[in-house]
Amino acid sequence: MPRLIPSLLLALSVLSASALAAPVQDIRQSGFVYCVNGTVNTFNPQMVSSGLVVDTLAAQLYDRLLDVDPYTYRLVPDLAQSWEVRDNGATYRFHLRKDVAFQHTNWFTPTRNMNADDVVFSFARMFDRQHPWHNVNGGSYPYFDSLQFVDSVQSVKKLDNATVEIRLNSPDASFLWHIATHYAPVLSQEYASQLSARGQQEQLDRNPVGTGPFQLSEYRTGQYLRLARNPHYWRGVPRLQQVVIDLGVGGTGRLSKLLTGECDVLAYPAASQLSILRDDPRLRMTLRPGMNIAYLAFNTRKAPLDRPEVRHALALAINNERLMESIYYGTAETAASILPRASWAYDNDARVTEYNPDKAREALKALGIEDLHLRLVVPTTSMSWNPSPLKTAELLQADLAQVGVRVTIIPVEGRFQEAQLMAMNHDLTLTGWATDSNDPDSFFRPLLSCAAIRSQTNYAHWCSPSFDEALQRALLSQQLSARIDSYDRAQQILAQELPVLPLASSLRLQAYRHDIKGLVLSPFGNASFAGVYRDDRTEE
Repeated sequence: MPRLIPSLLLALSVLSASALAAPVQDIRQSGFVYCVNGTVNTFNPQMVSSGLVVDTLAAQLYDRLLDVDPYTYRLVPDLAQSWEVRDNGATYRFHLRKDVAFQHTNWFTPTRNMNADDVVFSFARMFDRQHPWHNVNGGSYPYFDSLQFVDSVQSVKKLDNATVEIRLNSPDASFLWHIATHYAPVLSQEYASQLSARGQQEQLDRNPVGTGPFQLSEYRTGQYLRLARNPHYWRGVPRLQQVVIDLGVGGTGRLSKLLTGECDVLAYPAASQLSILRDDPRLRMTLRPGMNIAYLAFNTRKAPLDRPEVRHALALAINNERLMESIYYGTAETAASILPRASWAYDNDARVTEYNPDKAREALKALGIEDLHLRLVVPTTSMSWNPSPLKTAELLQADLAQVGVRVTIIPVEGRFQEAQLMAMNHDLTLTGWATDSNDPDSFFRPLLSCAAIRSQTNYAHWCSPSFDEALQRALLSQQLSARIDSYDRAQQILAQELPVLPLASSLRLQAYRHDIKGLVLSPFGNASFAGVYRDDRTEE
């Protein structure tokens, strides 16, 4: 994970210790309160692998070259109004909009609109190890590092003020999808130059400047963020003046805030709360299929989990149907592959691992595995892929106890989880992945490629040259049928080796007060809040 200085710069001139002391009614007159669990270690989505910054903040603060339509799952223009694919997918040329302003904040006032210099800066920083900004704040870009883009991108060039060309060393059919993710924001090169002149480069990722509909106005660690409307937003002024993102309360506390009106929107409510939410006439819910997966990762570098037959034996002990009933309450489907069923490359022949504890005990005994004690690392906060990770861990602990395996649960938060996993002391980790890309490469390479071990997103520490070869073959062709064949082979290798045990693909679930309108829930992560507004009229 990114090696960032522990605390964000808090010297925002508008920061106030009593910012949320203002009556909720005052906030309602000008905006809404969005309640979500999460932590912020950087405001730059380039430097994270998941969490609040990517799931919620990126769509408010930044724009990308391309976007993904939440309803058709197709690539659509964003900061690039058009693009060309050349050399069979090895060269990409982007034609930029000319009327896009960067945010005017207390720490930066732009003197020009967004242009090719900003796009080149944003991508070259990640893809060029020699770039003067590459190592600022740690030099780790987990998503793109896991895709080996530093080695696959040949050049990022400005052709003119409104045209950028990116050349790859070889064709990559997934490239456009990757740069349409929230991990690829366009930053301000002018802002970076000003910070360099002052010797304050680290502030680029802490005091954000983007072209998105909202800009950061206040941040109080672990409590809340306040986003103010960007009056210069190129798509038009957002309908509400502000959004307060409440980070302070988890679990039932957030539900209570929604019921009392202290929260207007509740992100990722627990599935067990569905009946309460459905029965309250003041509340509404949105459910969408999600491009996500929850899974159990085995540390394949540690005995006895380095043996596939041991991993298969342990998998037989997991009662996945009970997870569906006790954790998801009908808001997920049992996973048979690391790909969600919504993916166009999903292997329809994939089968959910059998639940057979007797067979698991016999297999472990035959393998000479006795008195096995495993350490399970688990996040403490609800996620888009799992509303109750700790409860899930307890169910897994009970399942494995039935076959004579003792499990110690190690709850961790935020960046501390990555530290635990990379220290190699764990045996298992309960984790997941959600992406705003419809390309299967955005699941396979970040989670299970050899390169993803170095980028610290491959929690199984598993490396298979034959698996990587199948992924590489899939990138070389623009033909969908050829790519599907390669991904079928990749899924067959995973089924044989089982470095991770897929558990569930969850529906995206969001609850909100009845007067909140225009809220879009995307399968790929949170959409912009620019179109959200209030309508207090009583519904028929």
